[in-house]
Amino acid sequence: MSKYAGVRTLILLRHGQTEWNAADRMQGQIDTDLTELGRRQAKEAARELVSRNAIAIISSDLRRAFETASALADHTSLDVVPDPRLRETALGDWEGLTHLEVDADYPGARKAWRLDATFRPPNGESKLEVGARSLPVVRELLVERQDWPGRTIILVAHGGLIAGLTAALLDLPPANWPVLGGLANTSWVQLSSHGPSIDQPGWRLDVWNASAKVAPDVL
Repeated sequence: MSKYAGVRTLILLRHGQTEWNAADRMQGQIDTDLTELGRRQAKEAARELVSRNAIAIISSDLRRAFETASALADHTSLDVVPDPRLRETALGDWEGLTHLEVDADYPGARKAWRLDATFRPPNGESKLEVGARSLPVVRELLVERQDWPGRTIILVAHGGLIAGLTAALLDLPPANWPVLGGLANTSWVQLSSHGPSIDQPGWRLDVWNASAKVAPDVL
C-alpha cells in the first residue's frame, strides 16, 4: 500500500480570465463571464488536472468559476456541484470599480485590505469572514466522502476565496494571512490532509499558484 493511501488531496482552482480581470476592475460577487483567453486557460488547466482522477468537482455558482469547472468536468464522468459558499469575497461598495478608482475614492484602503485580514471593504466582507463561510464546505466533505482518502477533490473558485479558505484550513493566525499572495487566472493550490482523524485533519500546503501554461500559438 502506498504511504499516501490515507492522504486526502484538495485542489483549489481559480477561474479563467474575465474582461474585468483584464481591466483591473473589482468583481467581488458580480457575475461576470470568461473571455476567450479565459476559456482557453480553463481547457488548458483541465488537461493538466484531469490526471488527478478527482472524485468530485465543486464550484462557486458564479459563471466565471462554474464555466471553468465545467471545462474540467468535460474530461471526466463527474458533474459540477455548485455551492454559493465558494463565491468570491463580497467587496461591497468597491464592486465594479477599477483599482485606480478605489485608490482615488478610498486612499490607502486597498493596501490596508491586503495587509489586514480583519479589514472589511465598505458593505463587504473581511478575509476572515470569507474563510469562515467557506471552511464548512471542506469540513462537510471530510465527513461525507468516505472515499476521499488516497484521492482528490477539486474546488473551483476565486482568488480571494481560495486564499481565505487556505488560511482557514491551515489555521494561520490572522496576522499571517497576508503571506498567501494573489493567484493567477486558472492557477491552483494543493493541500493535503495527513491528520489522525477528521477532527484533526492536519492540512499541509503542498503547492501555491501552480499553473498550466497556455501554449503561445493559441494566444
